[in-house]
Amino acid sequence: MNLDAIAASPLDDRSKGVPGGTAPFRLDAIAAKGWNVLREDLNMPVAVLKESALTHNSAWMRNFLTRAHAVIAPHGKTTMAPQLFQRQLDDGAWAITLATPQQVQVARAHGVQRIVLANQLIGRHAIDWVLSELKRDPGFDFYCLVDSEVGVRMLADAARAADIGRPIQVFLEGGALGGRTGVRDRAKGLAVARAVKAASPFLALRGVEGFEGLFGGTREEIEGKVRDFLELLVTLAKDCEAEGLFGPGEVILTAGGSAYYDMVMARFRHAGLASPVKIVIRSGCYLSHDSGRYRRGFTEIVERTPDAAQGGGLVSAIEVWAYVQSRPEPGKVLLTMGARDTQSDVMPLPETWFRAGMNAPARVPPGHVCTGMNDQHTHMTIPHDSPFAVGDLVSFGVSHPCLTFDKWNVLYVVDDAYNVVSAVRTFF
Repeated sequence: MNLDAIAASPLDDRSKGVPGGTAPFRLDAIAAKGWNVLREDLNMPVAVLKESALTHNSAWMRNFLTRAHAVIAPHGKTTMAPQLFQRQLDDGAWAITLATPQQVQVARAHGVQRIVLANQLIGRHAIDWVLSELKRDPGFDFYCLVDSEVGVRMLADAARAADIGRPIQVFLEGGALGGRTGVRDRAKGLAVARAVKAASPFLALRGVEGFEGLFGGTREEIEGKVRDFLELLVTLAKDCEAEGLFGPGEVILTAGGSAYYDMVMARFRHAGLASPVKIVIRSGCYLSHDSGRYRRGFTEIVERTPDAAQGGGLVSAIEVWAYVQSRPEPGKVLLTMGARDTQSDVMPLPETWFRAGMNAPARVPPGHVCTGMNDQHTHMTIPHDSPFAVGDLVSFGVSHPCLTFDKWNVLYVVDDAYNVVSAVRTFF
């Protein structure tokens, strides 16, 4: 990858967190500023990534996948941060997954060579641009999804006209009734796969894909639906293999968001295909993890797959820090953070607090609960004997980190003492 443009990109006080009056400087020079979050060297609110947690999570996932004989194509839409893509690729990621043509453009602009577009490639400009990239760069390894004969025909017609000398590689997408895209049954799946085969040499079917993370219900009900869905994907793969519909190379079986990837790997390992199989999961949230949804989800992963506990499991790397700015009632405070800074569909979770003179941040005592958010305010109920005072710093964990990353064009990477050691730029 080429991150030189990001390293050289200017930061100044138009970016959230940068103190007023700061002259423009290169992003890769931020460590030289000597800033520290606890000394209040940055404006609040400020979103930070803990370097030690990022390193731990990346190593944990690498080791877990090695034991499971699988690879990862992490979903880049979580962070849209090429610097983090580079970290993931350096730690063994097979590809970067993306969801839209614009996201693919960002990844290509920074030199990502293998991309899974976990979506249908549709629209004249998007198709033409991908074809032009494939023609321009023989090393560009690209995959997208198909779930209809009409979509197959659109891709095939464009590829035939472009005549790039190699096929567009596609995955047959399986879907669930009432859910998102993807074929709902074997008959439709085979019809689409046969259409891909008929479009050779302009298209090549490389595997079967799905996303299992959208089911509702109790835990038992959801896990049952996930198992049924994975069974559909495996059956589609077997059907395609039986008819010789796959192109040359390993058959790629790919699913696995950030909550059920252990179930995906377990089922795909025993898919029973005669062909060599590559298992690709696509968790996007493992690197930063979180303090809510995925922390709870990881507990369930360990209960289903005790091997996941090896190496200490995943830990949250992302925090948002804010000030207590008002204590207008004995049982309430307002903080300088709002829906413009983090997710608002699930309340942020107060984790630590700090006041000048303390040796280190302390855990927030029980009874401190966020109850609502405005654009720039967070409402929190507190015990009457809460230690919080105006001017104190409070760190918040988040739930579903995607919804925090996309509020920041720069996140600050800190060491365990909260010294700013680098910065990560996002492209949402």
